[in-house]
Amino acid sequence: MILVRRSLPPSNKRTLKAFKIDRNPIQIAVFLLAYSSHKRVLFFLSLAMLITLLTFAGALLVLLLSAKYFTDSAEQIGAWLGLPVFVIGVFIVGIGTSLPELIAGIMSVQQGNSEILPGNIMGANISNIFLITGLVVILYRKTILLQSSYMYIDLHFLVGSFLYFIIIAYDGIIQWQEAIIGLFIYLAYAIYLIKGSNEENLKKSNSNDHSSLSAKPILVLLVASVGIYFGADYTIQTLSELAIALSVPSSIIALTLLSLGTTLPELAVNIAAVRQGKTEMAIGNVLGSSVFNTLMIPPIASFFGKIEVPNTLLQFSLPMMGAAGLLFYLLTQDKKISTWEGWLFLCLYILFLIKVMGW
Repeated sequence: MILVRRSLPPSNKRTLKAFKIDRNPIQIAVFLLAYSSHKRVLFFLSLAMLITLLTFAGALLVLLLSAKYFTDSAEQIGAWLGLPVFVIGVFIVGIGTSLPELIAGIMSVQQGNSEILPGNIMGANISNIFLITGLVVILYRKTILLQSSYMYIDLHFLVGSFLYFIIIAYDGIIQWQEAIIGLFIYLAYAIYLIKGSNEENLKKSNSNDHSSLSAKPILVLLVASVGIYFGADYTIQTLSELAIALSVPSSIIALTLLSLGTTLPELAVNIAAVRQGKTEMAIGNVLGSSVFNTLMIPPIASFFGKIEVPNTLLQFSLPMMGAAGLLFYLLTQDKKISTWEGWLFLCLYILFLIKVMGW
């Protein structure tokens, strides 16, 4: 018995003494078994957490890559059909980069985790305005001039869409009867943009030769659709498991980790646009994606069930999203975004994360 006690590490000897386990062999044996089992449980819990994190990262990667290939192939098909370049850029690319948020939102409602959807929408919109816009301006290293008249259409509908979302979400429940109004607002937005495109742009886009369309874009479109479905499905499942394991509301994880991941397509598209000198297009993509997220995702997802908005989102994140849209609208009234304003956006996004995570 003395040999057993001497073989224990000092920390375990103190633990034995603390539990008043002295020289009883049975007590010591039971304690050692429980202690070793506890360590094994911790090991398997850590291993399970690592597997869940890797699964989440893999599913999110599949979702993002599938959305990218879906957008590329849809753009090719749209060009072959003779659609205007403006329509392709605003709607096909804009909707394509928002597909992760849309499919993830539908999956969350179907799986009974509807609070993930408003968290993802708010987080994605805040990321679009503060993080992506800030990085675009900082990477460009010069003041971005906003000369297109369409930019102001986007700005007006951005503020209007945020107001719409605040109205339908403030009571904590989003139902399809109220959310469906977003479809009509987005329809008005789309018609306004299409009618506003000038004849010169239409002639340029329609002057493309209509060569035969290969089967590759259609095949990629179908495969990417499957990838989007399963990627979103596993993303939501693993996100729910992470929320339970970390004892953190799933809406908070959706507000931060998921929304940051689903805005990666916008970030990739806009960085590429900045490198090509198309900074105004990059800002337009951010606005178009935010308008789509806010107006289209709630009504579509609400057809699959009632959407709950937790108090944690209503108290801080919802006002933060509205303030982000209003600040962006006010700062762009001089038709430019300076590098210093880009740093302001980035700092505000960091402050938002610190506040949400409680650091």
